[in-house]
Amino acid sequence: MRRMTIAAISLGGIFLALYLTLYKLGYIGHLACGLGSCERVNTSEWATFLGLPVAAWGVGFYVVIFGLALWGTSAGWAERREPAVALTFFTTIGLLFSAWLTYLELYVIGAICRFCVGSAVLATLLFLLSVIDLRATRPAVAGEV
Repeated sequence: MRRMTIAAISLGGIFLALYLTLYKLGYIGHLACGLGSCERVNTSEWATFLGLPVAAWGVGFYVVIFGLALWGTSAGWAERREPAVALTFFTTIGLLFSAWLTYLELYVIGAICRFCVGSAVLATLLFLLSVIDLRATRPAVAGEV
């Protein structure tokens, strides 16, 4: 159930990051942000990382987490620790990247994007659920299959 929850949350993250990516690539005219300064954040120099929109990196992150979570629910892997370790590793990276982006929004750009905050909340939830999953799975005993 934990890994299915992780998969569901990451699926929401895929859609959120895809929306921001489509905006950044020019397929969407303006962001339906309401409150906040989404367009200011997403048109800043910090909205691109290593030549790709930051939101595209987010899509990749959420797709990886989704895939790992589904792998971890498949027969033979549901009670194994390896998927939990992989999920914790990648969600830690996502959490740290989200923290860096939040810092940039607050202290460098001086604007907040509610979609970016939403993505940071999702990344935090995924990290917490991954840690809970890791703690709930037991390490394999030598010689055990």
